[in-house]
Amino acid sequence: MFRNYFKIAWRNLLKDRTSSLINIGGLSVGIAVAVLIGLWINDELSFNKNFKNYDRIAVVMQHAQANGNIYSDRSMPFPIGKELQTNYGKNFTYVVMASWEGEHILTSGESKMSRHGIYMDVDAPRLFSLKMVEGGPDGLKNPNSILLSSSSAKAFFGYADPINKLMRIDNKLDVKVTGVFEDLPFNSEFKKLTFIAPWELYVSSEPWIKRQADKWDDNSFQTFVQIADHTDFATVERNIIDTKIKHVDPADKKYKFEIFLHPMKDWHLRAHWDNGVKTGGLIEYVWIFTIVGVFVLLLACINFMNLSTARSEKRAREVGIRKAIGSLKRQLMAQFYIESLLVVVFAFFLSLGLVELVLNWFNEVASKEMSIPWHSPVFWMMSFVFILFTGIIAGSYPALYLSSFQAIKVLKGTFRVGRFASLPRKVLVVLQFSISLALIIGTLVVYDQIQYTKNRPIGYDSNGLMMIQMTSPDFYGKYDLLGNALKNARAITDMTETSSPLTETWAGNGGFSWPGKDPSLAGDFRTIWVTQEYGKTVGWQFKEGRDFSRQFRSDSSSIVLNEAAVKFMGLKNPVGTPVRWGTDSTAKTYTVIGVIRDMLMESPYDSVVQGIYFMDNENVNFIVLKLNPHKSAKESIATTESIFKKIIPSVPFEYKFADREFAAKFAAEERMRSLLTFFSALAIFISCLGLFGLASFVAEQRTKEIGVRKVLGASVFNLWQMLSKDFVLLVVISFSIITPVSYYLMQKWLLNYTYRTEISWLIFAEAGVGGLIITLMTVSYQAIKAAIANPVKSLRTE
Repeated sequence: MFRNYFKIAWRNLLKDRTSSLINIGGLSVGIAVAVLIGLWINDELSFNKNFKNYDRIAVVMQHAQANGNIYSDRSMPFPIGKELQTNYGKNFTYVVMASWEGEHILTSGESKMSRHGIYMDVDAPRLFSLKMVEGGPDGLKNPNSILLSSSSAKAFFGYADPINKLMRIDNKLDVKVTGVFEDLPFNSEFKKLTFIAPWELYVSSEPWIKRQADKWDDNSFQTFVQIADHTDFATVERNIIDTKIKHVDPADKKYKFEIFLHPMKDWHLRAHWDNGVKTGGLIEYVWIFTIVGVFVLLLACINFMNLSTARSEKRAREVGIRKAIGSLKRQLMAQFYIESLLVVVFAFFLSLGLVELVLNWFNEVASKEMSIPWHSPVFWMMSFVFILFTGIIAGSYPALYLSSFQAIKVLKGTFRVGRFASLPRKVLVVLQFSISLALIIGTLVVYDQIQYTKNRPIGYDSNGLMMIQMTSPDFYGKYDLLGNALKNARAITDMTETSSPLTETWAGNGGFSWPGKDPSLAGDFRTIWVTQEYGKTVGWQFKEGRDFSRQFRSDSSSIVLNEAAVKFMGLKNPVGTPVRWGTDSTAKTYTVIGVIRDMLMESPYDSVVQGIYFMDNENVNFIVLKLNPHKSAKESIATTESIFKKIIPSVPFEYKFADREFAAKFAAEERMRSLLTFFSALAIFISCLGLFGLASFVAEQRTKEIGVRKVLGASVFNLWQMLSKDFVLLVVISFSIITPVSYYLMQKWLLNYTYRTEISWLIFAEAGVGGLIITLMTVSYQAIKAAIANPVKSLRTE
């Protein structure tokens, strides 16, 4: 019986090749989208699952209250690691203190390279279940050791045994390779990590860190933990919640510090906090693209349903005869389901080819390293379920509709599809275009939000600003020599040093007071240390007062505020205001000499935070160069590199441009926009395929009517208008339905951003007009083809 079903299904596919190609083509594109999104979602949901104890690892975080708000941060004080191990040790299997990941210079013999690394406690390899290729998990017990990733070991030592090889970190710390770990996967928190050095080495090499050993007011480190097997996160959090507040100074207890755990399973997808509450994060994109994938697949299924039911009259006689000779309704339904499954099977395997074709591009756009898991039994089992489910969904309406025809009416020739037979098809077309228009509107809103934020004033001139991180002591003492050489070579016009890159702020501090300060006001200021030429180099813009200058020795006790700081402090005449920092014997009073327009150094979607700029030639981490605008960037960079290697030969020449680093802040939204554009285009393509098929059917169905009208004098335009107006009406209905829905959903999405655009009516106009033009272009081919056909041929068949 099933063999017969397949044979009939195959013959029907070959009999109507155009309809079959449209069905298979549309479904294959829809399934390809579903597969791509499925791979992307799987990659997102499996983030960090490479770690063996993924569900028991967490990073320690803290809540702090200030000015009626709750702030959440993962920066921790030095003593917390020891405190958790000593007084709460039974709650944890491991407690690991760590620095922040960053670029460091690794040297071995003549080889020197910049590598992304971190300093961690000795239990880090066990906590993160690193797969050791060489050596063991105890490699960090030696304070002068280093663990390399496989790729780094190969880069430095080729195929030679790296164990016990000597290296230097940042041209100042001598270490020995004690282990090599397998490179961590791309969908991992530590995907960039290429080496781990001991926490003990970090502490002993930096005097400022040693001074923090018993201080609870400096949050400069990270703490990772693995909770014990006999407990859970909620229980541990209840135990450790007061860990910090018990040790801070009485004056700081007003911040009501609370220690809590952020589980590893939430690091990637649920990392946003709003007033002390976890509000989501990238998980929202997972839901968005899940819905998009379902909708695009639904579009393809709608095409199948529409074309199958539209051609029902051609199969009515077949159904009538089969019923007359004894076929049961369930047998007819089985026949149509088999046909549907056959189409889905062909479409599925074609879709895998399409996915393989675009996967490299998709990975680049989505910033992923995904591949089709050809050898995974789970993948094929899920594929089977997917084919079965899609086949049933796509074939359900045709099977129920076609199997319901009455045999007597069909065979007598009295069967008519009825006035409302096309209503379900029209409803499906409306649904189809509603989804397509929603995707178009969503893409336009995302694009507008990105452009609106990109056009936001940044408060300085980012053109030609090159940043070089001072990762080695070899930089120090060579500022004037390097600056003079670069200016004499006309490679740059200005040069300065700063404690933070132009696109980030690395330090925040509290403890500031000024005349008229509200005693209840609390909060940190972003603190940036700069040299005298900073303002001239970056082109910051003064609202009041003056810039730092080498002509004023007193500037070592002067500060510059941004607009946000002036507003936060409530200063009406800020210039000349004394600002005291600290409360003990080390406290110092500074004088405000100027106010600059807000420099956008952090998230472009958030408000600028209050900031204070200090003049300091010692507490700096970056060199900032302003390239000569009268020379090509390529020539200036080449000259800079040549001079740099002569003056500081022990350090690799590596740089970043401020404008590119700023542009990288839009990466997540740009990826979303690109993917939405891609999926919207495919959704429109699928919808157009369905319209093309339906227009072809309608034109064929009304061939004689068109012939009669043409004989009676109807013009081509009249006939085109007659055949197109129904489809245009459906698009108008779709637009009317989806406009308020899209507005509500996109307005809700925009609430995630403090600095956001307004949704313009032009977006909806563009989407509606675009949808209308696409519809007319799709339908017009069949409409005009039918309108210009010779009426004699159609009327002779009467």
